Amino acid sequence: MLTIESEQLKLRAPEPSDLDILYKWENDQSLWEISNTITPISKFLLKEYIKKSHLDIFQVKQLRLMIDLKEDELEFPVGSIDIFDFEPYHQRAGLGIVIDASQRNKGIASEALILTIDYGFATLGLHQLYCNILENNEASLHLFEQMGFDIIGLKKDWVRTSEGWLNEYTLQKIRSF
Repeated sequence: MLTIESEQLKLRAPEPSDLDILYKWENDQSLWEISNTITPISKFLLKEYIKKSHLDIFQVKQLRLMIDLKEDELEFPVGSIDIFDFEPYHQRAGLGIVIDASQRNKGIASEALILTIDYGFATLGLHQLYCNILENNEASLHLFEQMGFDIIGLKKDWVRTSEGWLNEYTLQKIRSF
């Protein structure tokens, strides 16, 4: 089983015991704009996803890791991080992260990104990582820029919301040797 750890966090493969928390995050409508989702997901589909999460990233082109907080000899999930659009030939992949609302602004996302970036470059042999962030998501823009990602493009009127259209930035981090 894949684990990537720091003193405070552990990144690991999803387990059946994560079903309820994943269901909560996937069906949180406040996150749908960010994740390009417009419909709820069933527990059945999440169970099937978890069953298949053991498949090799080279086979399925994506990897979801649960972010566990280590606290007082306990470990509990506080978020997840996705590596998607994995392109081994071009050595690139996209990143997406969600942290439970109760655990935000505690440095968890920064530390999880550091672990994931290191894993992507050192273990997966990636040359670059990218992410897409809506213009109104200032916290995520700041986070990824702090992690060394550069804004490389702007997609205008990219996401339709109930209040109108939002632009979306593309950010990229190229491995420095």
